[in-house]
Amino acid sequence: MRQDSPVFDVVVSGGTCVTPWGPVEADLGVRDGRIAALGSLGSCIAGERFDARGLHVLPGAIDTQVHFREPGLEHKETIASGTAAALLGGVTTVLDMPNTVPPTTTADALADKVGRVHDRAWTDIAFFVGATPENASTLGALEGLPGCSGVKLFMGSSTGSLLVDDEAALAEVMRRGRRRIAVHAEDEGRLVERRHFAEAPGAGVGVHPVWRDELSALLATERCLRLARRFGRRVHVLHVTTAEELEVLERHRDVATFEVTPQHLTLAAPDCYERLGTLAQMNPPIRDARHRTALWRAVRAGLVDVVGSDHAPHTREEKARPYPTSPSGMPGVQTLLPVMLTHVHEGRLSLARLVDLVASGPARVYAMARKGRIAVGADADLACVDLNRRVRLTHAMMRSACGWSPFDGFEVVGFPVATLLRGRVAMRDGELVGAPGGRPVVFEDALAAPLAGDDTRS
Repeated sequence: MRQDSPVFDVVVSGGTCVTPWGPVEADLGVRDGRIAALGSLGSCIAGERFDARGLHVLPGAIDTQVHFREPGLEHKETIASGTAAALLGGVTTVLDMPNTVPPTTTADALADKVGRVHDRAWTDIAFFVGATPENASTLGALEGLPGCSGVKLFMGSSTGSLLVDDEAALAEVMRRGRRRIAVHAEDEGRLVERRHFAEAPGAGVGVHPVWRDELSALLATERCLRLARRFGRRVHVLHVTTAEELEVLERHRDVATFEVTPQHLTLAAPDCYERLGTLAQMNPPIRDARHRTALWRAVRAGLVDVVGSDHAPHTREEKARPYPTSPSGMPGVQTLLPVMLTHVHEGRLSLARLVDLVASGPARVYAMARKGRIAVGADADLACVDLNRRVRLTHAMMRSACGWSPFDGFEVVGFPVATLLRGRVAMRDGELVGAPGGRPVVFEDALAAPLAGDDTRS
C-alpha cells in the first residue's frame, strides 16, 4: 500500500458511538461500506472525515413496517418519497408491506417492486409478500426470493384487499415456509359483527376503538399464537395495542415476537380523536391511557422486541372524508426516531433500550445480514443525533408525499442531524445528499430450519 493511500474510505470522528457493549467515545472507520474499526483513528489516512463531535452515533434505525403505496397508489407515497422521509428521520432500512395495487402476492409482483429500488430508494429496502388463500401453497418459495423480507398475514381487513381469516387457509399459510410471519391480528368476524357502531347515525371517529375493540385484537392474537404453536412457526405480531394481548404474548415468547408503534406509546383516546379527528384513525386503533401504560410497562420489562412506525400515508383530502369512509393509517417513518428520542429524554427508556427497539431488535427478528449494530463487519448505516436539539415538528417538514404528520406541533428533544448509508453521508442538516443509494436488504435466514417439522407440516 502506498504511504499516502487511505486506510479508510470514511472516518466518523469524535462522536459517542452506541455499541452493543455500551456507549463508547471513539472514531469509527469505514471501508467498502462496512465498519472496519472503532478506536482512536485521528492519525489514520481517510478519504473523507465526518465530524461527529457533540453527537451520538447510533446504528441507523430500521423501520419494519412501512406502506409506501407503490405501485398503484403513488399519489399517497412512492418508494422515492417514502425512503427520503425515512433518511431525514435517521432510518436507513425499511420493510415495505404488500397492500399495493396490485398487491404483492406473486413472484412477478415482488420482482417488479425489487426492480424499482435502483435509483429510487434512498434507504435499503425489502418487501413483504402478502398471504392469500390462493397463494398459500407457494409462500415457502416466495419468501426466499431476493428482496423479500417474508410473509405478511392480514387476519382482519384493513387497508387493501388482503385478508386470510378462514381456519383452513390460515393453517395452510402457517405450514408453508420457514421464515417468521408478520401478522396483523384483528378478528375479522368480530369486526364485521361490530361494524354497526361505526355506521350508526352521527358516529364519529371517536368510536373507532369501540368498533375495533380490545377483544377483536385479543381473539386474533390468541388464534395466531395457537396456530404458531401447532405448526412450530415463528410469528411477529405487529402493532400490539392492548394490555390483554401483552399477557398472552408473554407466555409465547418461544414462538412470538411483537412490535408496538410510537403513536400507541405517545397518543391516547379520547384526546387524540378530539384533537386530530380522522388523522388519528388507524388499525388497530389508538386506545385509552390504560393500554398505553401497559405498553410502556412491556417496553421497560424487555418484552417488546421492535418499535416500528406502521407508516401508512393517505392524502389529507382522503383523511377528511366522513368517518367511517375515511381511510385508516398515518405517516410515521420520518418521526419514528425523533419521537422515541423524546421519550428517552423524558426518562421513559434508556438510549440503549431504544437502539435495541429500532435497530438491533428489528435486525434480530428478521435475521437481516450486517444490519442494526455498530460493530466491526456491520454495514456502516449510521444516524448521528443531537440528543439536546429541540425541534417542533410541522406538516411542512414532512417529506412524505402525503404531506402531514399526526405529530404536527409536537416538540421533540433529540434529532438526527446526519444519516450515513454504508458510510456515505446521505442526509445532513435536513437535506438529502447526492443520489439515491438504497439496495435490497440481504437476509441470513432464507434457508434456516423451522422450529419443528418441514414445509409439509400438518
